[in-house]
Amino acid sequence: MQPSVYFLNASYYVGPHEEPALSRTGFIMLSIIMAIFTGPAIILNATVIIVSLMHKQLRQPLNYALVNMAVADLGTAMTGGVLSVVNNAQGYFSLRRTGCVMEGFSVALFGITSLCTVALIAVERMFVVCKPLGQILFQKKHAVRGIALSWSWSLTWNLPPLFGWGRYELEGVGTSCAPDWDNRDPQNVSYILAYFAVCFAVPFALILASYTKLMWTLHQVSKMACLEDGAVAKEERKVASMVVLMVLTSMISWLPYAGLAMLVVYNPDVEVHPLVGTVPVYLAKSSTVFNPVIYIFLNKQFRKYAVPFLLCGKEPSLDDEASEATTAVEVANKVSPA
Repeated sequence: MQPSVYFLNASYYVGPHEEPALSRTGFIMLSIIMAIFTGPAIILNATVIIVSLMHKQLRQPLNYALVNMAVADLGTAMTGGVLSVVNNAQGYFSLRRTGCVMEGFSVALFGITSLCTVALIAVERMFVVCKPLGQILFQKKHAVRGIALSWSWSLTWNLPPLFGWGRYELEGVGTSCAPDWDNRDPQNVSYILAYFAVCFAVPFALILASYTKLMWTLHQVSKMACLEDGAVAKEERKVASMVVLMVLTSMISWLPYAGLAMLVVYNPDVEVHPLVGTVPVYLAKSSTVFNPVIYIFLNKQFRKYAVPFLLCGKEPSLDDEASEATTAVEVANKVSPA
């Protein structure tokens, strides 16, 4: 007989006689989907961390943020990803109240840290390429401070539910936990509104503002005859491809989740099917695999060391020099300031 399933936001439990949120096949499909994302996410993010520790050449200030994102994404995959695979395979959440709180806290901590790191990368590149304050050398101390800020910011806003302001509850089909978007208690609503403002709105505003400035600068630079044979325009397209991909994946991964959460907060009478509520959750978790793919294969520094590592020491057959995607930092080094 299947064990009882405890739904933590109510004073009852759903046992074997109750109607589940999904069919057994539906839970298995969700488990398979999450496994498809979680497995590569663990491998690729671990690769970024390992090759960065192995190769001194990668320990540059602007790469610190990429490694920090890999650490946060690996944490999300190891907690929320793995548990989602296991719980969906079982068809219920098996860790009771304490497990729900710890999973919700861990996934939120790692997830918001990752999102804040995307904002950090945006600001870094904007300062390096656009030079709004003139020539500023981005150093190790700046990178470390930015990373510390991303973790402390996330920790500050994910700790309150552990002490009574807000709470972590089951979400979607009931196999994962997150901040309780449904609870209409004024204290909980105040936390959710504050959480949305500082953990979603602020990072997204920084991302949009920084990358808008960055793209405008690159567009202007492409009109200058600074380099021969149209090299600037070619490099701009390569940089833009990575920039746009990082922005788009962040938006696609997180905006549906934030949008649905705010819809529930502002319109508590809206009825959301559990499966509809689950899709944005898993979409946000899927960002853990998109991020390393982008900066491993579109950043020549990481690709140079990560690809042979993934191939167990074998060198890729393609000519790296012909297929390099130049980073924004390299463009800044080649283009003199206006």
